[in-house]
Amino acid sequence: MSPRPAGRRHPATRRPRLDGARLTAYDVLDGVSSRGAFANLLLPQLLRERPELDARDAAFATQLAYGTLRAQGTLDAILAGLVSRPLADLDPRVLDLLRLGTHQLIDLRVPSHAAVDTSVDLTRAIVGPGAAGLVNAVLRKVAAGGDREQWLAALGGDAERRLALATDHPRWIVDAWRDALGADDELEPALLADDVAPEVHLVARRTGRDALVAESGGEPGPWSPYAVRLPGGGDPGRLASVRSGVAAVQDEGSQLAALLLARAPLEGRDEAWLDMCAGPGGKAGLLAAVRPAGVRLTAADRAPHRADLVRTTLAGEADVEVLAADGREAPWAAGAFDRVLLDAPCTGLGALRRRPEVRWRRTEEDVVPLVELQLELLAGALASVRPGGVVAYVTCSPHTEETTGVVDVAAARDDVEVLPVAPLFPEVPGISRGDYGQLWPHRHGTDAMFMALLRRVR
Repeated sequence: MSPRPAGRRHPATRRPRLDGARLTAYDVLDGVSSRGAFANLLLPQLLRERPELDARDAAFATQLAYGTLRAQGTLDAILAGLVSRPLADLDPRVLDLLRLGTHQLIDLRVPSHAAVDTSVDLTRAIVGPGAAGLVNAVLRKVAAGGDREQWLAALGGDAERRLALATDHPRWIVDAWRDALGADDELEPALLADDVAPEVHLVARRTGRDALVAESGGEPGPWSPYAVRLPGGGDPGRLASVRSGVAAVQDEGSQLAALLLARAPLEGRDEAWLDMCAGPGGKAGLLAAVRPAGVRLTAADRAPHRADLVRTTLAGEADVEVLAADGREAPWAAGAFDRVLLDAPCTGLGALRRRPEVRWRRTEEDVVPLVELQLELLAGALASVRPGGVVAYVTCSPHTEETTGVVDVAAARDDVEVLPVAPLFPEVPGISRGDYGQLWPHRHGTDAMFMALLRRVR
């Protein structure tokens, strides 16, 4: 996309009477497309800055922004046939406004006149009257084409394209999910689960779970003994336990990934644990809480600012060390640790529910360099653990190349033994992916976390 025009003022300073919810949703789209922002970070900030938006407005803004970001590929497929030039040649602001209006028309129960008129008003204020005419003409064509089902029928294509459009995923992710699941009967439910807003999950790190349930009004998580789920949503920042750090927001799948390391069978001593890519610190915080007395925890991250976040998370914990260090060039001695957690950098495709824009920001070409990094980091993790010790390899992605493909390379070494994951989580059905573990939103209500456990035998 082309860069934004220089000197552009924020639309909120021009037309304070514009529809606040729609303007906020547009500002999220603009931040994502122009600055590479993450919607789940930008939207709460905007809502805090705009106290004039009531709870209903905030909910509508959230629905508009997240829904438009999730459906971007389908929206663009519709718009491409209605605009006389390539979408990439449009002013990016106009394209964001067209997407916002189209989402309202095909996916939401917004009357067509309201969706069109408010989009035109936004365009006139943000871009200008000429662009407002274009948006008016295009959105009227969208409205004439009917709802989503009618538009999908009109777009046509083979079965793969229809499934990708119907579930709002790039086709390459559809293919990757089919490969990871190993069967087609769960493919559509798995893809649709990515489009459902996730519950807020809390972790009771230094407080009792029952106390956190009582404080939050939530429910105990079904899988992690430390998890609390908030089915009705809400702001976890209002909770005293979260503000004080004895509890935190953490997906239940992420909690299980940390517990995998703690539950792994070990041969010999158990005195030193390492979280090798620890930023921003969620798993390290749980490891610090569940480790046996006398175990020293080292948490490292190669990015200094992420290491600082880990320090904040672990503040007040005894026997912890936080380092800004790259696990591929470790400052610690070889074989220094009994247990090593490698939560490897990955595409993040397992958290598409929480970051709706990632499915369109990531490309298939991103996978290869990440796999190279993952292989190097896993080699570093195995070098860091002593013989008899264990390495837990974790990614927030089910993509085969990032998961079984990486671990299979390490498992082929004659000094490495694969330990099965499922027996360590007998309470979690459907977790087995061979000897490895795989969580799914449609099965477990968690992010799609992959887990593998390796023992260094000599």
